[in-house]
Amino acid sequence: MPPLRARIDSGFASFGRTIFRNPIKTLVLVALVAAALLSQLPKLRSDNSNEVFFRKDDPAMIQYDAFREQFGRDELFLVGVDPPTVFDLGFLRKLRELHEALENEVPYLKEVTSLVNVRDTRGEGDELVVEDLLKVLPETPEAMAKFKERVLGSRLYPNLYISEDGGFTVILMETLAYSPKGEEGDLLAGFGEPSQGPQGQEQTKPIPLTEAEDSEIVRAIERVAARFDGPDFSLHITGAPVINDFFNTSIARDVGKFMSLAFVAFTVFLIVLFRRISGAVLALAVVVLSLGCTISLMAIFDAPFSSISSIIPTFMMSVGVGSSVHILAVFYRQYYQTENKEEALVYAFGHSGLPVFMTSVTTAVGLLSFSIARLAPVADLGIYGGAGVMIVLSFTLVMIPAMVGLLPLRPRARFMFRGAHGRAMDRILTGIADFATSRAPLVVILSAVVVLASGAGLFWQGFGHNYIKWLPPELEVRKSVELFDRELKGFSTVEVVIDVGAENGLYEPAVLNKIEALGRFAEGYRDEAGKRVVGKITSILNVLKETHQALNENRPEFYAIPQDRELIAQELLLFENSGSDDLERLVDSRFSRARMSARVVNKDAAEYVDFVNQLGAEAERLFAGTAKVTVTGTLQIFTQIIQQLLVTLAKSYTLAGVVITVLMILMLGSFRIGLLSMIPNLAPIVITMGLMGWMGIQLDLSNMLLGTVAIGLAVDDTIHFFHNFRTYYTQTQNAAEATRQTMLTTGRAMLFTTLVLVTGFWLFMFATLINLIQFGFLIGVTLIIALLGDIFLAPALMELITRTQRGREILLRWGKAQTA
Repeated sequence: MPPLRARIDSGFASFGRTIFRNPIKTLVLVALVAAALLSQLPKLRSDNSNEVFFRKDDPAMIQYDAFREQFGRDELFLVGVDPPTVFDLGFLRKLRELHEALENEVPYLKEVTSLVNVRDTRGEGDELVVEDLLKVLPETPEAMAKFKERVLGSRLYPNLYISEDGGFTVILMETLAYSPKGEEGDLLAGFGEPSQGPQGQEQTKPIPLTEAEDSEIVRAIERVAARFDGPDFSLHITGAPVINDFFNTSIARDVGKFMSLAFVAFTVFLIVLFRRISGAVLALAVVVLSLGCTISLMAIFDAPFSSISSIIPTFMMSVGVGSSVHILAVFYRQYYQTENKEEALVYAFGHSGLPVFMTSVTTAVGLLSFSIARLAPVADLGIYGGAGVMIVLSFTLVMIPAMVGLLPLRPRARFMFRGAHGRAMDRILTGIADFATSRAPLVVILSAVVVLASGAGLFWQGFGHNYIKWLPPELEVRKSVELFDRELKGFSTVEVVIDVGAENGLYEPAVLNKIEALGRFAEGYRDEAGKRVVGKITSILNVLKETHQALNENRPEFYAIPQDRELIAQELLLFENSGSDDLERLVDSRFSRARMSARVVNKDAAEYVDFVNQLGAEAERLFAGTAKVTVTGTLQIFTQIIQQLLVTLAKSYTLAGVVITVLMILMLGSFRIGLLSMIPNLAPIVITMGLMGWMGIQLDLSNMLLGTVAIGLAVDDTIHFFHNFRTYYTQTQNAAEATRQTMLTTGRAMLFTTLVLVTGFWLFMFATLINLIQFGFLIGVTLIIALLGDIFLAPALMELITRTQRGREILLRWGKAQTA
């Protein structure tokens, strides 16, 4: 019986022959499958919101959803106004006009708040008055001076509605938490018990306001702002939904640009390589159809397109072209010699079928290692990227023989793979082979020095997540964020929910005193540079203290928590009866659950991990035995991302490394050679990540993917090198000659596929977002280093092995395993 390797190669050859002889049936079947998948493509959606980072059953999202159902959406739309002075009658009139225009013209709004209508709580005799701050405009200089004094002296307005120096003000727009469209948009969701269907089953939960609806809001705000913006009334739009909308728009535009550039570049490369239009047609037909089917899978399973998964299209085009090249290169070379399409194709499948299959599997494994991540966009990249690679493999093995069977091909096309040693490419390849084997110790020593020197940068490698830093500094959307950080101490919040579990439990002075103590702790927290982290604390205490002060002749010393339960209940009841609905956003209707919001400036989420953890620990200490405390909100989600980043990094890198090593051992049929083959694959990862440390590029949610994606791609060339080296060493029993023959055959394909991959990823350098630019550049560099490892380090290692008797015996047994 033939050895397993021979049977596998024969199986691939027979498969190719069968498809070649049944091209129409095959292509009809492919067309039916593709049509079924592509019909779902319109359902694809993009999403870069906070929710997209986590799976729906993740504890962080369950807590966040519970908060949102009770208190509404914490992500606000903000319009900042930067005038020469806020305290000017003309400005205040225009501010009111802008406020009213936004209220009337922007959809899905729940409430608009600014200096125009923010609550003004005061006492007039024995009466509590709560009305809009600008119910009456200050028409006289005296009234304006009094108005300025009241605004800047308030405990509420500075850093929330106006800057501390009074030179910048903001309009806050709170939207509906849930989409009003369809039965899923039940606006009563979150109140009372879950509703039951006809059979007693719980109805579908409402869905948050969609990305498309957020986009409608942004466009409407922009239209209004365009009418009011001017030199003395400079407007700046920001907020998490605004930034997410920019990400979605940029990604959609950039992906189209990447694909167009990649399509043109790959077409040129393929025509130059094969000197045939058919070479480009065959490869690109496979790639385009595979890509469409993969993206359709995302639509079918409602996996949104995000800044992370946006690498899939260009990645798949690059991988798909590489897979096709390894088969077509052998096919065209053999067809040139025999002028028999069927036999040339069968030979190509027998020669390259297994290596192409294994390279696809290792690439898919590199991606699938991310499927275990808790971070949903990373898991989606692993699942659909890995599935896409296998779809490319399937279409490559099925469509290429079918199309070759139908297309008329000229056997005598001008061809660059004719193997003449006098050609420049042959001289370069043989020169590389001779240098690597004749100076093997030097190559290994230099490689070790480079790895150690670069790898030292790992000690300076940092971890973080700050999606604002993904925006180029010159963009208005980033300038607006930085402006709000300077003027209003940011707009992101950490939300603390205190649930005492008893109706009217928030009337207890002891509970309110603990909320105040927690707020003081947050305001007193300092970062490593000694700077305050929290710019503003808001809670039920603001309302209670304002009311208590107002009912005590507006005297400042009464801005405090009453220490009598009945008095607290009476004052809060008076505030509720005043007509203001501000308490609805701060407590539940039973006065058993309250929120405390801590507003912070934008920083890397890693800098807030300690703050969020300490805040949670202090809350647990203060309310132990008194209330259940939950820390949530957008910033807490970001800190969860950082913590999951480290877990995902360790798990995925370990899983990918172990599984790919096992696959290499199985593929090469030798434990020792399989382990040895991983050296040229792991070294580039160490070098690149070390260089990131030296360059100050931290590992974040985007470039953490680099290692496993790169190793999955880099191992492709390694498989082709060792597969062919084994064949030639068995024939010659000379490592130098085997390397030479390997470079003259698969060396060209290795160079070309690396060129294709690097080009595909370096097209990311035309992206808008900095994270995509860095990712594309770094993975391109990694692939170049990996190629150098395969054509210099791998041959040097094999040469050194043959210089010992033990090594020659290992290689001979390895070779005999293929032919025995």
